[in-house]
Amino acid sequence: MDDARVMSPMDYAKAAIETMMRKYGASQLPPEGHFHYHQGVFLSGVYQTYLLTGDEKYFEYMKAWVDAMMDEDGNFYQREECHLDDIQPGNLLFPIYKRYPIEKYRKALDDLIADILRYPRNQEGGFWHMKLFPNQMWLDGLYMGGPFVCKYAKLSGRAEYYDISIEQALLMERKTLDRKTGLWFHAYDETRTAEWADRDTGCSHEFWGRSLGWVPVAILEELEYIPQNHPEYQSLYRLVKDLLISICRYQSDDGRWYQVVDKGDDPRNWLENSCSCLYVAAIAKAVKRGILDDTYWKQAIKGYNGIINSLSWEKEDLQIGNVCIGTGVGDFMYYCERATSTNDLHGVGAFLLMCAEVEKKRKKSSI
Repeated sequence: MDDARVMSPMDYAKAAIETMMRKYGASQLPPEGHFHYHQGVFLSGVYQTYLLTGDEKYFEYMKAWVDAMMDEDGNFYQREECHLDDIQPGNLLFPIYKRYPIEKYRKALDDLIADILRYPRNQEGGFWHMKLFPNQMWLDGLYMGGPFVCKYAKLSGRAEYYDISIEQALLMERKTLDRKTGLWFHAYDETRTAEWADRDTGCSHEFWGRSLGWVPVAILEELEYIPQNHPEYQSLYRLVKDLLISICRYQSDDGRWYQVVDKGDDPRNWLENSCSCLYVAAIAKAVKRGILDDTYWKQAIKGYNGIINSLSWEKEDLQIGNVCIGTGVGDFMYYCERATSTNDLHGVGAFLLMCAEVEKKRKKSSI
């Protein structure tokens, strides 16, 4: 980092949000006009920062974007059905509806859950990632759909909806887990016909950083809503613990993780910030909840410091770089040759989620 300022996680979070708010009015967040996870991830981080700071302008910025995406009857202007990426921003509707319990927000929530209930599945029961990729399950989808369904289950009192998220997570683990490393491959094709799919297993061949990061972040959020007496609660608890322990084995000396997680010794590989932020967020949260023991807090702090040391400033604007652009499924070189961006919504959103979880763990430790 090229700046000597001493700042707390919330200082960094606020600097990141203020940087983005100077660049984009709420309705201008890209892809402009589309109810999509790019904005949803970023604004989820904004909401977590609001919860920790109480700064109402963050809540109002989130709400202004949601309002710009729908008409007064709760109909979305631009959202693709059968596309998990366009379910994820629905998470923002829950706190808005709680504060403003008006019909348009409830209608929007009901429309999104209806999309999930009719969502196409492969023969094993797994959600397609989107219409363009029939029968393919991608790790990203667990984050895009799972927490929303659990929150809706609590809101509606429909406990059977918890089973949807649980089923998808456990099936994804069965299909993508590599028992040698403990990591999960990026995607699975039931038909084994995708160019990237192994003809025997149906899995892709690499562990892509950000896709893997969505998994523990999603499962830990779901565990906040699923009743502890649910018969599969402990299965998810075990799943996220095992995965995080495996991820921790691949942390670099720098503190961050590589774009292709298990191949840090290959000079073509590179340290990627969005996955590193997601891993730190999940590790900090798991330690705070007692899922991981306190020794893993050192790895979270090492990762946090590695990310902070990679940041830079342009005057008052915080620059979060080394973030992979949106990515499909491919081979090793496909991931390594992906372009990077600075202050895209993937990266800033992941950064905000990390800052929030590190701050919450620090506060708990000081009590």
